[in-house]
Amino acid sequence: MSEAVGERAQVHDIGRRRAWLIWVVALAVYMLAVFHRSSLGVAGLLAADRFDVTATQLAFFTVLQLLVYAGLQVPVGVLLDRYGSRRLLIAGLVLMTAGQLAFAFSTTFATAVLSRALLGAGDAMVFVSVIRLVTVWFLVRQAPMVTQLTGVVGQMGAIVAAAPLSFLLRELGWTRAFAIASSIGVVLMVLVVMVVKDSPYQRAEVVTVKLRALAQSVRLVWGNPGTRLGMWSHFASQFSVTVFSLLWGFPFLVRGQGWTESAASTLLMAMIGWVVVSGFVLGALVARYPFYRSWIVIGVVVTMMAAWAAVLVRTTPAPTWLVVLLAFATASGGPTSMVGFDLARSFNPVQAIGRANGIVNVGGFMASLLCMALIGVVLDLRQDGGMDSYDLGDFRVAMSVQFAFWVLGIIQVLRFRRRGIAHLERVHPGAVEQMRAGTPWVHPGLGEEGV
Repeated sequence: MSEAVGERAQVHDIGRRRAWLIWVVALAVYMLAVFHRSSLGVAGLLAADRFDVTATQLAFFTVLQLLVYAGLQVPVGVLLDRYGSRRLLIAGLVLMTAGQLAFAFSTTFATAVLSRALLGAGDAMVFVSVIRLVTVWFLVRQAPMVTQLTGVVGQMGAIVAAAPLSFLLRELGWTRAFAIASSIGVVLMVLVVMVVKDSPYQRAEVVTVKLRALAQSVRLVWGNPGTRLGMWSHFASQFSVTVFSLLWGFPFLVRGQGWTESAASTLLMAMIGWVVVSGFVLGALVARYPFYRSWIVIGVVVTMMAAWAAVLVRTTPAPTWLVVLLAFATASGGPTSMVGFDLARSFNPVQAIGRANGIVNVGGFMASLLCMALIGVVLDLRQDGGMDSYDLGDFRVAMSVQFAFWVLGIIQVLRFRRRGIAHLERVHPGAVEQMRAGTPWVHPGLGEEGV
């Protein structure tokens, strides 16, 4: 691998007005990506009728979309380190717009699946591009909170998917509703071209990775235990809220708990409000206690497990307050997963942050797609009559598969936390003591760190 580092003359202030303007535009792109990603969550029952599919096939829509998303994270990370956030945001918008427009006019299962795959490819380029902008445009004391803001405010896109999209689907129908949704990307392309700049410096640091050195480059970032600590933190905390909001939460509430569709949509919207509140709290905790970030992740995951256990052990529908508690505990996993990127930032130099964030992002979305698919398989094994035949007993069994992912995630977080601390003590003496004292540690940016 050869690295060409451009001139480092600073031409814009870091963490000031220009940085916030760039972030707002990039954040709008992320909100659109979340909207597109979440759109099937409220259109799932309509999609089952439109394409005449089973639960497994319905899950395949989102599973394939997330599989494409997760599979592209490492290549996208390499491209991000080489070409910067601006180009990848534009490419992501082009793909998402094309995918959603194709989905609007799809009438067969095959074409709809291909449309969601295209959407997943565009989505894959967005979030890590925004996080890289946060890394280079904001001060180290600002970055943890801005990272949390990115996650929680970005999830507002799911609110648009939960209520307004439901309204558009009812009033305008499938094709017109999704066609209107796809047109938003064109407006954002113009804003990205006009506003977003990759770096506050005259020339951004870029990393040219030759094809034959690609595997070695990724291995070096993967070999850093801090990268894998971030990945497993993302794995353990993110999948449940993704599974709930993107696909199975709405049917679980309506078919399993006996809620009305409007009540289920309202709860999905309320979850986003809780994401914002909990995100601010978690952002403050992460900035104040950098050494205990992994324990914060584990604490939230255990809370989710307890809430789901309290609901799933019941043989009758849970009381409303308990379902709301479950939804809010699950929603907390969204901002908690942002801690994974903050961990990767601590352990990797800025030249490798695109690849590191790509690896971290794989964790939660691989868990999401596997869990989502398993829930669909379990439902079909219990009942073969389609979505209308599932009852509370079916969902109790199917949603229990989440516990296997949580247990695996916690074990791996504890494992790589120990390795990560040992790595910092060996390679960067004083870093651990600095974080114990409550001061964020900034990677000095010296080279690529493997094991």
